[in-house]
Amino acid sequence: MTNSHVVNAGGGGKRILATFQDGRSSAASVVGDDPDTDLAVLRLHGEAPAAARLGDSRRLKVGQLVVAIGNPFGFQCTVTAGVVSALGRSLRARSGRLIDSVIQTDAALNPGNSGGPLVTADGTVVGINTAIIAMAQGICFSISANTVEFVASRLIRDGRVRRCYIGIAGQNVPLPRRVVRFHELARESGVRVQSTSADGAARQAGILSGDIVVAVDGLPVGDIDDMHRLMTEERVGIAVPVTLLRGAQKREFTIVPREMKPA
Repeated sequence: MTNSHVVNAGGGGKRILATFQDGRSSAASVVGDDPDTDLAVLRLHGEAPAAARLGDSRRLKVGQLVVAIGNPFGFQCTVTAGVVSALGRSLRARSGRLIDSVIQTDAALNPGNSGGPLVTADGTVVGINTAIIAMAQGICFSISANTVEFVASRLIRDGRVRRCYIGIAGQNVPLPRRVVRFHELARESGVRVQSTSADGAARQAGILSGDIVVAVDGLPVGDIDDMHRLMTEERVGIAVPVTLLRGAQKREFTIVPREMKPA
């Protein structure tokens, strides 16, 4: 795994070389590229000496120690440490789409860290480092491992990620326990609708900013990653029930997603 902008740096060269810590190198080719999440999958033309394991980024806590590994400014195998500063951030990809469920960390990242792993103290990969805020200190971002796992599986299978488009920008929010118990919800969190697009099925169905999505097609939605997994190509053009909270009421709307245009 690496970043899409790393693969396409300099106009997307035809030749890719992966170099390992022990000095060995291997030619590689692009299996799939998804600019909308700034992720890409490479296939090595040789055997890799080692592999890191993807973890569950949902188990991360704000304040948890994390370590970033990369090659900032060409300094090979540089390690920086920090903490998880925030979870559930949104970050605009170079394609213009918002990447949701992004991890914010203060582990120092610089040009050259892109595509490297963000790991916990036991070496489990919980994110792929992707961006910094220019002129800021300690504001860095990584694509969460759960997003990485979903995108990678689609790129390996299809070479691209086909997505439904319903025209919602959302943010993960916790739900009060009394609300969860009263409505018998499966998750203690949901996705608050920040805005709806004029050309999207969500606005046409009557979904409003401030609504909190808790289920899609009868399946629980606890965060943005859940919505991404559910809004796949199988639901394009098909009426899909969406359950949400509007104030104290639980309501259901039917939307008909269309396929998102490629970036």
